Amino acid sequence: MDLSDLLQVEAVLPHLKANSKKQALQEMAAKAAAITQRPEREIFDTLLQREKLGSTGVGHGVAIPHGKLVALDRLVGVFARLDKPIDFDALDDEPVDLMFLLLAPENAGADHLKALARIARVLREPTIASKLRAANDAAAIFALITQPVASNAA
Repeated sequence: MDLSDLLQVEAVLPHLKANSKKQALQEMAAKAAAITQRPEREIFDTLLQREKLGSTGVGHGVAIPHGKLVALDRLVGVFARLDKPIDFDALDDEPVDLMFLLLAPENAGADHLKALARIARVLREPTIASKLRAANDAAAIFALITQPVASNAA
């Protein structure tokens, strides 16, 4: 699963200003609505419902909010780097400043889970996370997120 299949440069928010989890999700839902042509409210409500099941803050300043939408035809991602970390009820209680929103078609099944695992692997990589926090624009962030993962093979 290549993250370049999920994410476009236009879907990268390099300087998201949000004071709360709800505000960050709302801003990202607005961007996702523009990309998917789905109603912003539908996306936002889907994300809030998922957060009620448990925080998507996975630790180390990273959150991966996600949900499934009826009538979506492909997996879609939106990435945001927050200007100021926010409380996200993350597993490690650390504030979040890197967010990757993933929307999937209702019947995505394994592809949805593979995409979540891939996103988590990339964002939990300490080198990539620190470079994402230092990058200044959407193109640089996009390049970091979508770069091929180096293999451990010699």
